[in-house]
Amino acid sequence: MIGRPAADRIERRSGVSLWRQIADKILHAIAIGDFAENTALPPEVALAERYGVNRHTVRSAISALVQEGVLRAEQGRGTFVLSRKRLSYPIGARTRFSTGLQGQTSERHIVLLASSVEPASQRVAEGLGLARGAEVIRLETRGEADGRAVSRAAGWFEARRFAGIDAVMAETGSITASLARFGIDDYLRQSTVLSARHADAADLADLDLQPGAIVLVTVAVNATPDGQPIQFSESRFPAERVELRLSAL
Repeated sequence: MIGRPAADRIERRSGVSLWRQIADKILHAIAIGDFAENTALPPEVALAERYGVNRHTVRSAISALVQEGVLRAEQGRGTFVLSRKRLSYPIGARTRFSTGLQGQTSERHIVLLASSVEPASQRVAEGLGLARGAEVIRLETRGEADGRAVSRAAGWFEARRFAGIDAVMAETGSITASLARFGIDDYLRQSTVLSARHADAADLADLDLQPGAIVLVTVAVNATPDGQPIQFSESRFPAERVELRLSAL
């Protein structure tokens, strides 16, 4: 693969299947405009040459992207790039799931998948200003918009202060509404750390993704207006459906 652009190179010992790597390369090419929306994808032989793999691998990648709704195959005409607009999720001083997607989707809600009481890990304790090992309530949630999973999150709250927040969350389907039940009418994003990685097994299942898919990860602390931490969270967003838009905190 000498001379092949870095963006087109694949890693044969990365642990990610070749067809998934090719699918991700095609997604990247679409994102940067190499393969324009509503136009035909290059032929399989051209893609195989571009990425240094055989046509069977390219065919598997294309098939996966057709299933994901990125491409459309037409008998006798070829494969076409569909027009897809990702949701834009704002990360700012007041980051809220429902209002963040307002105007882009008609229906939004959060589903409580599981909850537990556990000792705070070091990072959770630091985020919430607690002693390591202090009891916290962990909420596992999935954000859905117009019938599609768009986020998967774990949130931690001090157990003594927020006893019963799991039941309230199951009832309201909203973190903001749940916190209001505990007298918190407003809260601010204190910090956010962004990263990206391949989806793990839980992400694949809960977000309905294909192996090798990329998720955007936010690790965040929300606090009351006077600076008291109330929530530590880690959220994952499928990169093929959501982009994160940063604004001043």
